[in-house]
Amino acid sequence: MTRLLTIAAALLVATALIAAQSSPKRYGIGTPATPDQIAALDIDVRPDGMGLPPGSGSAREGAPIYAQKCAPCHGANGEGGAGDALVGAAPRDGAPFGPEYERWRNGRPDVPFTIGNYWPYATTIFDYVRRAMPASAPGTLTADETYALTAWLLAKNEIISESEAMNAETLPRVRMPARARFVPDNRKGGSEVR
Repeated sequence: MTRLLTIAAALLVATALIAAQSSPKRYGIGTPATPDQIAALDIDVRPDGMGLPPGSGSAREGAPIYAQKCAPCHGANGEGGAGDALVGAAPRDGAPFGPEYERWRNGRPDVPFTIGNYWPYATTIFDYVRRAMPASAPGTLTADETYALTAWLLAKNEIISESEAMNAETLPRVRMPARARFVPDNRKGGSEVR
């Protein structure tokens, strides 16, 4: 019995010592990110255009880039293929979102959601293309190439003309056809979350 009490006491002391020790503040592995490493990843572009880099491009400049780097997946005119359809403004009045879509469709052919009938902000097209495309080499497009591709996509969806140049000033001013169909998330978090 004394031996059991001694073992139990030793375990209790060992447990207390382990619990009293806190995790180290640093584990001694890795290195802090350099400003250049952070800058390479800190490339987000907000809906209001904050974060857009210097550069410019038009749909005419984007056409050969699209043909080379995008068409193999998204089709010659953005109609889709291995990748999603990117072009398609029809129906002009837009298909409803959510459960209303199936009632609206009522036997009509399915309408793919594209940049022309679904995307709410032109600036976020730039952000997505720059980060994720082309799928075989994401992040390799220059700012000028990305502006030109964004302009090509907007022109093909009849949102801008082929001659309009997109840049950090003009792109945030593009009014997307579906923008009014999105509701801004104004939640603050914490106990105020709806």
